[in-house]
Amino acid sequence: MFSQLIKKTLTPRKKKGQNVALVLSSGGARGFAHIGIIEELLKNNFNITSVAGTSMGSIIAGVYAAGKLTEFTDWACSVSRLDLLKLVDFTFSTRGFIKGDRVLNEIRKIVGDVKIEELEIPYVAVATDIVHQQEVIFREGCLFEAMRASMAIPTIFTPSVLNGKELIDGGIMNPLPMDLIQRTNNDLLVVVNVNANLKEESEMVNASFPSKKDGELLENDKNKRKYGFFDLLTKSFDLTQDKLTEMIIDKHKPDMLINVSRDICSTFDFHRGSDIIEAGREAFTKRVVFTD
Repeated sequence: MFSQLIKKTLTPRKKKGQNVALVLSSGGARGFAHIGIIEELLKNNFNITSVAGTSMGSIIAGVYAAGKLTEFTDWACSVSRLDLLKLVDFTFSTRGFIKGDRVLNEIRKIVGDVKIEELEIPYVAVATDIVHQQEVIFREGCLFEAMRASMAIPTIFTPSVLNGKELIDGGIMNPLPMDLIQRTNNDLLVVVNVNANLKEESEMVNASFPSKKDGELLENDKNKRKYGFFDLLTKSFDLTQDKLTEMIIDKHKPDMLINVSRDICSTFDFHRGSDIIEAGREAFTKRVVFTD
């Protein structure tokens, strides 16, 4: 039923599209793919009426809800590898070796000091209270603080301390917060997972593994890849979320699931903004899964 409805709304000639409750997963730099998918949803006349996100998903969701997606996209596409190095503020803290203040201040310049309850559409982000081992849900208060708390990847970014709570990445407990998003009557629950394990590879994935044969990836290319420290750490973190993500999707059964391969880039490839956004557009057109 929903698949038929969605296919009808994909007709660009419609003046008023189907309402969408949009949930964006964690994923580090892969989260830039969320931008391409949002652009495709809007291009196809979907009406995004609420957003929810974890980690990088909370940042893209917040930027969109604040009406600053264009400005953020321009900035994301302009960041070079050298710019990225300048934005990394290392610290000797035992709780994480990157403060994250420099890059987050760039985001703050774009979105401003806006409160969640003042956003154009309902927004929710989730972080993890590491001491009390529970979710912390942001539906009001400072948008920037919600983003900062939600994206604090353990051991990499220093935790955010709010109201006496030590908060880390929301993906630890809820990498795909479908249960938290605000719904409206007859809307579609659209979920974007940028951590998908996909056999079908995109051109961007192929570019990440240069050894090819007749235009195809050699089967053992990934096995030969040497992972750096960041890759090993974040890959371990990603793998722990896989089963949890699968269970969440199975339980809440979104109307539309858009999968993006976790192999499109490293978690820290923020200098590849344009390519990652394009991978999101590609995922929308090739990897939409409709559920009944």
